[in-house]
This record gives sequence, C-alpha cells and structure tokens, in this order.
Amino acid sequence: MHRLTRRSVSAILRTGGGARYRNSAAPISCSVPIFDSVGEGESRSRWYSVLLPKRSDTVKSLSQVQHLKDTLFLGKRYESTSAASDASATPPAERYEYQAEVSRLMDLIVNSLYSNKEVFLRELISNASDALDKLRFLSVTQPDLLKGGVDLDIRIQTDKENGIVTITDTGIGMTQQELVDCLGTIAQSGTAKFLKALKDSKDAGGDNNLIGQFGVGFYSAFLVCDRVVVSTKSPKSDKQYVWEGEANASSYTIREETDPEKLLPRGTCLTLHLKRDDKGFAHPERIQKLVKNYSQFVSFPIYTWQEKGFTKEVEVDEDPAETKKDGQDEQPEKKKKTKTVVEKYWDWELTNETQPIWLRNPKEVTTEEYNEFYKKTFNEYLDPLASSHFTTEGEVEFRSILYVPAIAPMGKDDIVNPKTKNIRLYVKRVFISDDFDGELFPRYLSFVKGVVDSNDLPLNVSREILQESRIVRIMRKRLVRKAFDMILGISMSENKDDYDKFWENFGKHLKLGCIEDRENHKRIAPLLRFFSSQSVDELISLDEYVENMKPEQKDIYYMAADSVTSARNTPFLERLLEKDLEVLFLVDPIDEVAIQNLKAYKEKNFVDISKEDLDLGDKNEEKDKEIKQEFGQTCDWIKKRLGDKVASVQISNRLSSSPCVLVSGKFGWSANMERLMKAQTAGDTSSLDFMRGRRVFEINPEHPIIRNLNTACKSNPNDEDAQKAIDLLYDAALVSSGFTPENPAQLGGKIYEMMDIALSGKWSTPIEAQHPGAISNNTETVEAEVVEPVEAGSQK
Repeated sequence: MHRLTRRSVSAILRTGGGARYRNSAAPISCSVPIFDSVGEGESRSRWYSVLLPKRSDTVKSLSQVQHLKDTLFLGKRYESTSAASDASATPPAERYEYQAEVSRLMDLIVNSLYSNKEVFLRELISNASDALDKLRFLSVTQPDLLKGGVDLDIRIQTDKENGIVTITDTGIGMTQQELVDCLGTIAQSGTAKFLKALKDSKDAGGDNNLIGQFGVGFYSAFLVCDRVVVSTKSPKSDKQYVWEGEANASSYTIREETDPEKLLPRGTCLTLHLKRDDKGFAHPERIQKLVKNYSQFVSFPIYTWQEKGFTKEVEVDEDPAETKKDGQDEQPEKKKKTKTVVEKYWDWELTNETQPIWLRNPKEVTTEEYNEFYKKTFNEYLDPLASSHFTTEGEVEFRSILYVPAIAPMGKDDIVNPKTKNIRLYVKRVFISDDFDGELFPRYLSFVKGVVDSNDLPLNVSREILQESRIVRIMRKRLVRKAFDMILGISMSENKDDYDKFWENFGKHLKLGCIEDRENHKRIAPLLRFFSSQSVDELISLDEYVENMKPEQKDIYYMAADSVTSARNTPFLERLLEKDLEVLFLVDPIDEVAIQNLKAYKEKNFVDISKEDLDLGDKNEEKDKEIKQEFGQTCDWIKKRLGDKVASVQISNRLSSSPCVLVSGKFGWSANMERLMKAQTAGDTSSLDFMRGRRVFEINPEHPIIRNLNTACKSNPNDEDAQKAIDLLYDAALVSSGFTPENPAQLGGKIYEMMDIALSGKWSTPIEAQHPGAISNNTETVEAEVVEPVEAGSQK
C-alpha cells in the first residue's frame, strides 16, 4: 500500500480528486464519521476532518466524501475539534503495570548497585540492627514481645572450611506473610514501611535509629553467596519459617522449621553459603575487620566467633634412657620436667567496643576520651593538636567531631591528593564511605580528620556515593567553617609552639586555600604566617604586620625570593629599609601565587617591591624633574645600547647604595616567578617570552658609576669602554635582581676582563714596575772575598 503525504492529498483535492469529480464542487471542510478497523470483527467510529481549498460551494452529498475516503489513502488523519465529536466516542484507556524479568532485575541489583563486595556484611548487620530497634520500640507498648529474656545482640559465626557465614539477631523476626512481603518483594523496605506506619500514627519520636530505606540491602548477600537461608521466628507467631533463595533464580521457597535443634526463641538467623571465589569472607579475622570498619558504632553489641588461647604448664614425658641413667645416680628427689603450651578454644568476642562519642553531649566528654577515640579511629599514635565536637540543627542536621593532626602524613602527598580518607561518613552510625573527592571538604583542608554522622544525607541506593545536592553544599560550608574556627583556636592559644607546629606541617595547605577558595579569604588570611625584614627569625601574622605599619604607609610590601638570605640582600629593599618600612619575605614557591590571589588584607593592597611603579609616598616633583633633565639623555643612551633587552630605562626611587636594578613589568612575572615557571616539569615555555617581555632598567643617579656614565654620555657616547661598562652593568643587575643570565659564560668573560684591567700591576714592586727588563736571567755565581781584620796603625 502506498501512502500519500499531506501535500499530495492537497494537490489531489485541488484538482478535484480525479477525472470523475473534476466538475464537482469541493467543500470548505467536512466532518464525517469514518469507520476504522480495530480488530477482527470489530470497528469503531472516529470523526475526521478533511481540509480542502477554500471554495464558496458546499457539499451536496455525504456520499461523495465517503467515496473520497474509499478512493484516497490518507497518509495522516486530522481529528476534528468540532463540538460534534464528544468524549463518549473515545473508548476508555486501559492501565497496565510495568513488568520485569525477576532474574534479570536481581542480577542488576546485585552486580550493578554495589562496587565493593564487602558491603554485604554492612547491609545485613544494618538489617539486624533495624530488627532489634523495631523490637525495642514495639516493646514499650507490648512488653510481652520481650518474653524469654533473650539479650538484644547480633552474633556472627563463620565456618572457614565449608565457606559458611551465619548472622543471628534477637530482633523482631518475621511471620510467613512478612517473609513474602519483605524478602519476596524486591525494593520494598520493611523499615521504610514501619517508619511510615509510625508517622501515620504520630507515634514516631524525633530520634530513631532505623537505617533501612531502599529495600534492596538484603539482596547484597548474593554478591558473595550462591544460596541464602533465612530462618526467622516472630513473637507474633508460634511457628518458625525458613526462607531459601539462590543467586540468579527467579523463585524462592518458604517452609516451616521442624528441626527442634534449629528453633529460635526469637529473631532471625541468616546462613550464607559463600561462592567458591569468596570463601575468604569466612575467615573470622576478616569478618571482625569488616565489622570494625563498617558497623563499629551500631547501637547493639556485635559478637564474633573468635579463636582464643591461654598458656599453661604441662609435664613432659621423660626419655627412658635418661630415666635409667638418673636411677643409677640414686637421686632421691627430682623435679618433673614441664613446658609452656598455648591451649586454644573458641568463644564469643565483643567487636564493637568503641562507642560513638559524637552522640554524647560535648560537655560530658573529656579531652582524654576525644584523644583516645581519635587514636583508635584513625590509627594514630600522637594526640591531636585540636578537636571540635558540634551538632548542627535546622535545615540540615548532623553531628561531627573534627581533629587537627599533630603531624602531616609521610610524603605530604595529600596536598595534591584530595582522596585522603580522613573524613569518615556515617549514616545513623553505619559507616558509608571515606572516599570523597572534595564533596565534604576542599582539597586544601584535606588534612583535617573526623567523623560526620547524619540522617539527612542524599545517598544512592548502594549507600556508596554522596549525591550532589543543596544539603551537601550546606554541610560542606558548615564543616569548613568549624574547621577554620578550630584552627583559629590553635593560633590564639597561649602555647605558641602549637601553632608553630601546625604551620610547619600544614601551612602550605592554607596557602593553597588562598588560590582555590576565594569565598573563605577572610578566614584564611589571619592564619597566614611569613618572615619579614624586621622579623627574619620568627614568623609573623598579617595582623602583626598591619599593627607595625607606619601612619603614612598605605600598602603591604612583599618580596618573593628563594630564601630569607636572598630576600634580605636584594637591592629592592635599600630605600624601604632606610624608611623603616617592613617587607614580607615570601620564600615558599606557593607564597607569591597565594598573595596575588589574596590581593588585599584589611583594605591594604599587597605590593611587590620588585615591580615597576613602586610608590613609597615620598615623591618630590620638582626634584624628580631636575634629575630627569640631567639624566634623561643618559637613559636614552643606555636604552639604545641595551636595545630589546629592556622596555625602558628610568630613574629609580628604590635604590640607595646599588647603581642599578632590573625590575619586572607591572603585570608580568617577577624574577622569582620566572625561576619557578622555568623549573616546571610540564611548563609551557612559549609563555616565558611573553610574560617576561617587559623589564625596566632603573638607575641610581646618586651612584658614582652612573655619574661617570652620565659624563661619558655627554663627552664621548661612542667610547668602547663606556659601552662595555653598560653591558656589564646590565648583567650585574640581572643577577642581583634575581634573574638568570642567558649567557653565563659571556658574563664570566666580561668579569674576567674587568678584573684584568683593575688588577693589572697592582701587586708589582716599584722598580719592577719602572724597569721591567732590569731583572737579569744570568745565574753565574760570584765568589765572595774574605778580608782579614787589621788593627789601627798597623801595616801589613
């Protein structure tokens, strides 16, 4: 069958629909019922509208339209909006439920939701904890539920040889119908259903410890199991039922427990038959480690079946030969030989001993308890420098304890690696994750350790990924604020050694914060510490610098160098030291970038004294005009000699004892930054020429060398020695200003030549200097004549 498009239909209608209707009148529009075939032996009536070219004639007969429908195969039908088509003509829609292939859905839940197999134990322990919590809650109004006097606890036993793990709780248990509803219905959370019932009855308290919410945690057992057997006994039922299911199966079985040895007083027992590749989870030590990692702070005691031992003395069987020999000695008394052996046995061991102290009132927790919790949780051996225990309420509710470590980790690589596992996230005391990429703390505060426990966190179903949301952003903001308050407390402590220790270990982190976190500049800046021209042995804060500023000083001056010694001896400091202006020394590679991002502190701008246009507030326009008139020609002469090496030659206002200095452009790299960028492994060398292109050569008009060059410029500007002196002066300024000479060998040759001129004949004797050829090379020996002594008046 060929279909006609709307355009084709319109064309046919414009031509009258064919030769048969060529002379017939065409209607403007018509709405007629046309019967469509719906199914076998079934038809339904719909109203259709055929839009025709505008004509003044009307349809004479509906049979023409019916014939038109039979003749044309309309590619698209247009439902009429006419009032003639009422709703009763459309049959009611039927609603269908989504269907799912159960085995495929189970496979997706098991193998797609969870990225780590070991979380199965966390999920199952959480289910057991919920069962115990439900029992405790219901027993308030129904005390009979606790009959039997069984303790509320969770016990985990392993069979390493057969690869079986058994998890038993004494919680509320399940009836047969609850087994079908909770375990037989995927994604139906019994805990969520219980909470909803409590909410509807308005009996739920503000603080509940129930964990479950998605209804898929139980099926995580199939991550490591081929078969799961659930035996459960509810106080509401006299019978105990057994649920059994296998991995990748679409069905399960429920039967009544008839074995008297397997009957439970109350609660649930999960028997996990591990897969061949996952039988390592049946080792008692591994189960104990997982419990301590994920379920350490569950509110009910968790016992694991562990092998233990004790020492005792046992007698040693004596050798018959030695006994016979001892008998010959006829020793009447002899002590029996013994040895120490270790006798092993199995017993229950409490695994979750550490209590979640963040749930307690901070006023009731001592410093020793905080330190002990820190050492156990983070495997540290030193007490932390500071701790902060707080509870946040309102839009987001969570509890947290934060710590500042005493020392940085070995290697200090966490400054570039945000995934330091230092923040442990809990939801209702169940460990979720410690692998975050800056969601809760920025990278520069990655050294802060702590725990965060919240009931409001938006997690994905696997409870492994913290979803980005407004709640997370609010939590991050509050955690960062508390961390800064804690660090500020260290800085204001009476013991200054504490902050000195902190700054030595984590100072670079805060400087990184100046670059990455503009919102918290006001919190970071008071915590920064630097050496200065007036404090070369002790670090000072920016607040101390501002307090020491001169009344007329408007800016905060700094100098970036590779060491304090280099900064102290730089020529840029000369005039500032004379005026007693303090200059900060930025000696860490990150310092200069951090200060440039900070820009200002307490409305005082940071100014680099190694860049052009330095304003020291002592300008004398008349004097400057006279100096420029006197040395203007010299500046042009020096610029002509140096060419493109410098952008300009200017009179300096920062020098007092040095003849010249080479300053960077206002928006270019300083000498220190240029040195750092050259040292970058993955640096872009193409930007070096652009950023260092503008250098200004400043001269000191009061220095004798510059005055001599000024005289040479006016008397003999083409003198070769004067030209060489300019070149050497530039090279010397290049080195003294912190730049690297492009041709060190050439610079060395110039220095040697100048030394030769300066030292020529300096240590020669005057005679040698006047008669250099007087020294004879004749080595002939002359014998001395011996003269006898003669008395006076005598003759020989």
